[in-house]
Amino acid sequence: MTEPLPTTDLKQLSEDALSALQVLDTSDPGAVEKWRVEFLGRNGRLTTVLRGLGALPAEQRREAGAAANSLKEQLEQRLEEKRTQTLAAQAARAESLDISLPGRRMRRGRLHPSTQIIREICSAFNEMGFQTVEGPEVEWERYNFDLLNIPRDHPARDKWDTIWIEQPESRRPPDGQRILLRTHTSPMQGRVMERQQPPVRVIVPGKCYRFEATDATHEWQFHQVEGLVVDEGVTFADLKGTLYEFARRIFGANRRVRFRCDFFPFVEPGVDMSIDCFGCDGKGCRICKNSGWIEIMGAGMVHPKVLAAVGYDTARYTGFAFGMGPERIAMLRYGIEDIRHFFSNDLRFLSQF
Repeated sequence: MTEPLPTTDLKQLSEDALSALQVLDTSDPGAVEKWRVEFLGRNGRLTTVLRGLGALPAEQRREAGAAANSLKEQLEQRLEEKRTQTLAAQAARAESLDISLPGRRMRRGRLHPSTQIIREICSAFNEMGFQTVEGPEVEWERYNFDLLNIPRDHPARDKWDTIWIEQPESRRPPDGQRILLRTHTSPMQGRVMERQQPPVRVIVPGKCYRFEATDATHEWQFHQVEGLVVDEGVTFADLKGTLYEFARRIFGANRRVRFRCDFFPFVEPGVDMSIDCFGCDGKGCRICKNSGWIEIMGAGMVHPKVLAAVGYDTARYTGFAFGMGPERIAMLRYGIEDIRHFFSNDLRFLSQF
């Protein structure tokens, strides 16, 4: 018993090919090639039908072969017609354009508000003779803690504050140093002082990480800007004068500055620095919580143990250090109430700057 003529297969193939061709975008070379391979290619559906003709009697084979070749010519012709229609439509659209009209202005991107305020802060210190340096975000505990007078039993090393990186015992150095995501930019104090002798005057911007819950004023990832000055004869008066000039450049020429005692392990004495509220000129408002003052950074004279740890002569050299959060500076300056806006990628927020 002979197999029937595969005209049914050819008819279904024709319907499928023409339906796919109807929606084919012939201006896309990839789409055209995909259609050709599926229906007319070496392993395409039409070729598969033709390969099955060998099992038919000679009379049916000639009839089926003629039908298959006719279908192939029809599909190639319809493809060319489709291409011609597409080109004609594109030409018509091009003719409808008035090339004498001015082009539409493209929307330009801009720097992230955190980047803007960091650059402004660094620029203010650069003009006062500070050099901008950067350091690694993945840090050794020696630089993040040991050289900053933060011993192993200090609460800052607790796992709830510090994000430690798992390290196989076999890969730990002989001294047992661990790796972490830096909790502040202060590790660069030790790195800079190890590389050079005084005078040192650097500003260090960068990302920091702390394992803590996020809210309107706290983020687990944030930026910090660290400053360090070391030289002969550096006094607390130099610290006050430098930071006062910074406050005037960032918040306005009429700002007043207040220093109050505070504690940081790597400075002695330590202070927090506040400016009179730029929103109410110290009278009390929502920005300053009716206190008249806004805290903007911590600072102090570099602890002698920090200088001694890098081999500096503490009888000869003194210095001061300070650190601030640029997002906090931007929040105060622009009246931003939630620090999470900086990392939300919300264009409604980002387009304001």
